[in-house]
Amino acid sequence: MNDNDVPLWRLHLLRAFYLLITVGLTLSFGPVMLQHTDLWAQRKGETASLVSGLAILCLWGLRYPLQMLPLLIFELIWKSVWLIAIAYPLWRGGAMTPAVEETAFACAMGVVLTPLVLPWRYIAHHYFRKPGQRWR
Repeated sequence: MNDNDVPLWRLHLLRAFYLLITVGLTLSFGPVMLQHTDLWAQRKGETASLVSGLAILCLWGLRYPLQMLPLLIFELIWKSVWLIAIAYPLWRGGAMTPAVEETAFACAMGVVLTPLVLPWRYIAHHYFRKPGQRWR
């Protein structure tokens, strides 16, 4: 399977998803990255930097939607892990706060939408069936 086997509508859908991620993360984290307190930087700085970097890389997905698929796979994985390892135990223990509920909703939306956008046959071919690159 090569790049031309992925329908044009799927490429446009991927581009729209990359743009959605970029805009969403920029609106969420952009303002606080420019103006923040030292306490915020100590508690949330790493997370904000990571997702800001992800937003910037997603811009390349507009031009190279298939080559940047690992970003969307990463999005699906980290959100799934967060929901299972963080949100679910908090929910079971009755310790959900409004901020955690908001994050859980956003992550759940990502876990639901991302698999609908991903070209699974292309991913299966290029990341599972295709031989890996040589080690020596």
